[in-house]
Amino acid sequence: MRLFWRVFWLNTLVFAVATVLLAIGPWTVSAPIRLVELAVLLTGAAALLAINAALLRWGLAPLDRLTRTMATVDLLQPGQRLPVTGSGEVAALIDTFNQMLQRLETERSTSSARALSAQEEERRRIAQELHDEIGQSLTAVLLELKRLTDRVPEPLREDVRYAQETIRDSLDEVRRIARRLRPGVLEDLGLASALTALTSQFSEHTGIRVRRSLHPDLPPLTPQVELVLYRIAQESLTNAARHSGAGAVELKLAPADGGVRLDITDDGRGLNGAPEGAGIRGMRERALLVGGRLTLESGPEGGTRVSLHVPTPPKGPQEGRGPRP
Repeated sequence: MRLFWRVFWLNTLVFAVATVLLAIGPWTVSAPIRLVELAVLLTGAAALLAINAALLRWGLAPLDRLTRTMATVDLLQPGQRLPVTGSGEVAALIDTFNQMLQRLETERSTSSARALSAQEEERRRIAQELHDEIGQSLTAVLLELKRLTDRVPEPLREDVRYAQETIRDSLDEVRRIARRLRPGVLEDLGLASALTALTSQFSEHTGIRVRRSLHPDLPPLTPQVELVLYRIAQESLTNAARHSGAGAVELKLAPADGGVRLDITDDGRGLNGAPEGAGIRGMRERALLVGGRLTLESGPEGGTRVSLHVPTPPKGPQEGRGPRP
């Protein structure tokens, strides 16, 4: 039924009921009208308007739900769909809106995958250049200063040694940045070793205590899932150091609900209703890239808890059996 006829028949029903009541009721209108009759007419008109409003609210309720959903929908939290209720144009409109959301989520997921892939490739290139170009140049300067230490006059040797220490610190910083941009330990030794190295370096660099719990029996994960877990853990630790004022952080990684679950909890100030920044939205985009779900909430004893659940694909009938090629 079209929306026009839906409203028309609701109004027709109201006026038909009013006509029947006037026809069979004992009410009459005098000329001139009496105050009692005027009161009855006004009461009846008010009742008709109230009934008409209730029926229209019921008939247009699906449009109200659609409007609320359109105002609050977030593509970084997929799966928000409206049940197709009503009939005619209303049902078609809701169904079209759901299809539009599906297309937008698919397009955003595809574009996010391309952007994040390009970002990782750029990080890999910059890390390689830092290691090969700047790192080797600083190493050459350090070796040259070491060679010249015994050849300079005694009053200048202390200055040369100070320059050596400065360059050595700069070289260590370049290597640290390169490792942060391109986690080679993740590619070489796996996720558990990479998270262990990440938390150790984070604790040493910031002075924040990190307690980690890495389950020894994780399900098989693709390189893309491991990279997403690593990057979200990295960003969560960075946020804890920069924004929360935390003194301790707990990191847990374990199997859960047909996948893996990563929890990072700090004892800092908590969310306090602050809007999500670019870092958190970036984490949500990474989670969507692997079909995961990211949640941020207050910890059990204050602070902030970042939780990521990533489902793992079910094994095929022959997967996991027999020796690997």
